[in-house]
Amino acid sequence: MLDQVISAIAAWIVAVISAGGYFGIVVLMAIESACIPLPSEIIMPFAGYLVSIGQLSLIGAATAGALGCNIGSTVAYYVAAKGGRPAFERWGRYVLISTAEVDRAEHFFARYGAITVFIGRLLPVVRTFIAFPAGLARMLLGARWDSDPTFRSLFHRFDAVIVALLVAAVAWFVWVRWRERAGTSDK
Repeated sequence: MLDQVISAIAAWIVAVISAGGYFGIVVLMAIESACIPLPSEIIMPFAGYLVSIGQLSLIGAATAGALGCNIGSTVAYYVAAKGGRPAFERWGRYVLISTAEVDRAEHFFARYGAITVFIGRLLPVVRTFIAFPAGLARMLLGARWDSDPTFRSLFHRFDAVIVALLVAAVAWFVWVRWRERAGTSDK
């Protein structure tokens, strides 16, 4: 039964991307990131397949996936930020969430929310849903960026490392390409 459901979802994803191209990727990734469990583990690999056969560009597919992810996460965040606790108090029992569980989640997010969201964005399945609790907690990077000098300085400590990694990546790319061209011109 589960195999049939997954096969049907995969077929639908393939059809949407085949018909919509980049726009299909944006829409599907937005759905996946808006707390609707549509597996990005099928969406992006199929987009990658289309890149490998030349129907899509790598930059276009990656950009479409990232754009869709951000759109869906933004929708989930604002739905939670606007609806918030009153929605859970009214409708939570229908999805088996009690007021006590909402209290525990709020206390947890007050203490560990930033690291939870950061790690949650990196985990399959969890990343689909993590924008919603971030919205409930009304977590905003911009507010902390301007008001918390420690937060900003923490990120600036890594500026030199990030620049060095980017320079090294560009240098490696140029070196590899130069060697490839030098190797083909000798023949």
